[in-house]
Amino acid sequence: MLEKERTDDTYTVYYHLRAPHGLINDPNGLIYYRNQYHVFFQWNPEGTTHENKTWGHAVSDDLINWDFLEPALEPTDWFDKNGCYSGSAFEKDGKLYLFYTGNVRNADGDRESYQCLAVSEDGVRFEKKGPLFEHPKMYTAHLRDPKIWKEGETYWMVLGAQREDLKGTALVYRSTDILNWTFEGEIMDALPDFGYMWECPDVLKLENKDIFVFSPQGLEPEGVLYQNIFQTGYMLGHFQEGVFLPDNDEFIEMDRGFEFYAPQSFTDNQNRTIVFGWMGTMPPEEEAAVPTIKDGWIHHLSLPREIKLISNKLVQQPVEEVKMLRLKSSEILEYISQIDKIRFNTPEQEIECVWTEEPASFAWTLRDEVAVSYEAAENKLTVERTNWLTSKRETRSVYLDEPLTSLRLFLEDSAMELYVNAGREVFSLRYFNEQRTDFWEWQNDDWKEYVSQLTVHELKKAILFA
Repeated sequence: MLEKERTDDTYTVYYHLRAPHGLINDPNGLIYYRNQYHVFFQWNPEGTTHENKTWGHAVSDDLINWDFLEPALEPTDWFDKNGCYSGSAFEKDGKLYLFYTGNVRNADGDRESYQCLAVSEDGVRFEKKGPLFEHPKMYTAHLRDPKIWKEGETYWMVLGAQREDLKGTALVYRSTDILNWTFEGEIMDALPDFGYMWECPDVLKLENKDIFVFSPQGLEPEGVLYQNIFQTGYMLGHFQEGVFLPDNDEFIEMDRGFEFYAPQSFTDNQNRTIVFGWMGTMPPEEEAAVPTIKDGWIHHLSLPREIKLISNKLVQQPVEEVKMLRLKSSEILEYISQIDKIRFNTPEQEIECVWTEEPASFAWTLRDEVAVSYEAAENKLTVERTNWLTSKRETRSVYLDEPLTSLRLFLEDSAMELYVNAGREVFSLRYFNEQRTDFWEWQNDDWKEYVSQLTVHELKKAILFA
């Protein structure tokens, strides 16, 4: 088992999954295998830069308490010497198969990519099998992030790609034995002109609908949309014989916050579709200024989210197990008519607020730093924070397709996830402000009129490095 290190720095997160040290990015190889949850992740154990990419490995019985194992994959072979990049996991005949991208820079500095396989008998020690196939010629070397699933007797692989004309796409491969793969073509017949690269593609198979999730790079902002350096979103439709048939051309952002990126799904032993994402992607100059670097770590994953499709809308909620984190619950509804400022003993909180009728417009500030505001006339919800590089305030917003009825917030010392209207919209963000306090404050009393529940759950510190 990996030796752990204690982290009592200023901005430690305790219930979001992070590495003991170094840089973490994409979740990889998510799977329920041999009665445990396995989360692999992109990890630089040697520093806080995007180098030395290995597959870190954590296991859990309950999605809350994690043990860290030795790295599953390290960049030690000719086909992955410059990084074991993202991929996925699949169980077959009791063995665990890891599919990943080997990143290589040749003598001239040009990129080469290989889709590779590693196999384990026990889910701990992996034997690399090397590249699986040669890539088709009409694409650049930006081919990565294989995601595998099975339908009937057929295994499918979807792969992020870039065409020679520098347009993003995803490729589809087929196999009957999980070892030999045939190129089927691009995932959509009518390819939208949508960014210069698609990363981390995934196909979620729900009961009556399929969801194609991908992370396009190179989108220009449009109003409140596409405000981050890179985006993650989805399209609804059906995957049939190697082609995704979208219901329409609508690409819907999966998370309206600042940093959520590169999610991956898996199905567990309860038949739940669960997603982890990375918190997260940001411009290089902002990343270099993240305060946790001085303590030897940077970034973490999102909470595990259960995905459902309700009224043709992707809905995300933290898995039920997060309730295990609750230490103390306080119903403070009876007090809010007398006070406008509340202080709690710990920054690790879950807050539930429910309205019986649409509230009036309001602004609600948490820790003198993150502001959540609602404009009732437009059904517009906005989250605001201070940019730690520029010290300027910045916002992300969404226009809800129905009036606001509930907010559920998960708060840590440098991270927040906000679930709106039972998960019909989600905001994820980091925040680093040395002037933050332990207070909440409301700037408008009118919103309190229809509140039926305002509960604060103080949460335990689940992930400790001893």
